[in-house]
Amino acid sequence: MKCGFVAIIGRPSAGKSTLLNALCGEKVAITSSVPQTTRNAIRGIVNRSSGQIVFLDTPGYHDSDKKLNIYLKDVVHRSLDDADVVLYVMDASRPPGKEEGAVMNLLARSGKPIVAAVNKTDLNTPLLTEIRGLIRVNLNPSELLEISAIEGRNLEGVVQAVMEQCPEGELHYPTDFYTDQDPEFRITEIIREQAIIRSEQEVPHSLYVELADMEFKKPPASAEKAEYIPSGAPDGFFEREEPSTENPASDKPPAKPKLWVRAFLVVERSSQVGILVGHKGEKIKAIRIGALREMKKVFPWKISLDLRVKVNPKWRKKDPLLKRMMGSGE
Repeated sequence: MKCGFVAIIGRPSAGKSTLLNALCGEKVAITSSVPQTTRNAIRGIVNRSSGQIVFLDTPGYHDSDKKLNIYLKDVVHRSLDDADVVLYVMDASRPPGKEEGAVMNLLARSGKPIVAAVNKTDLNTPLLTEIRGLIRVNLNPSELLEISAIEGRNLEGVVQAVMEQCPEGELHYPTDFYTDQDPEFRITEIIREQAIIRSEQEVPHSLYVELADMEFKKPPASAEKAEYIPSGAPDGFFEREEPSTENPASDKPPAKPKLWVRAFLVVERSSQVGILVGHKGEKIKAIRIGALREMKKVFPWKISLDLRVKVNPKWRKKDPLLKRMMGSGE
């Protein structure tokens, strides 16, 4: 049985997170058009009859000496150290440059088996021949594949090529797992994704999400229509469902467990608060509704979200916070 850890590495916006989600068949990592949306090593698990692959999605490798970026690069280096195999993802729509060379040098020095995937080939780029030659010369990968993560093109080829390079070993996770993220992390990431999608260009990198409170309530077995409101939740916070006209009361499905979440969108400057709140609160309402919609695809609970905005000046320069955020330890 094959089983291995595979680091997905590439420049920002190469489509790594989109590829991970497509490989797993579930939304594991958040995605957006903003470079370096990914800030952690996100684990996605793929199972086949021949074995199990634990993919590690990593932040885009970007050459910058800003403190946040230094921590992001550290996430990449640690994931590379932990990996048995590297899946190198290159964007076929962008000309290779100095950053691409830096990524290739990093991977060549690692000594790890490399599978290369040239992504975004659905864009009919004229750069494929140049890119393939560059990868062959600099990395000599075990396999060089042309794929489209967004269209699902040649993804099984990626799985098989990576699986061949994985070592023999016991499975790390049960075969019904597709990620090992805890609910708290998934909730904060979903909220951040929705805020990035709906915010102005200057906000995404200045934003993180802080989970302030979370309460989980199971409905009592005897209650047919109980409204369990956790302490601290505002009046009327749970929206009441419209009564069903299709099923009689005796056929009502059992009440879902309820999760109440209070979270903060944290920015660096007071001027950014208004951008996220929007005119008459329209922006933060849209972020909250979008986040709830995505959460309900992931969790089998009735979820309510209390979302607010606050300022943490110059948080991107604060080492203790960055260490906690990136899982870098003490």
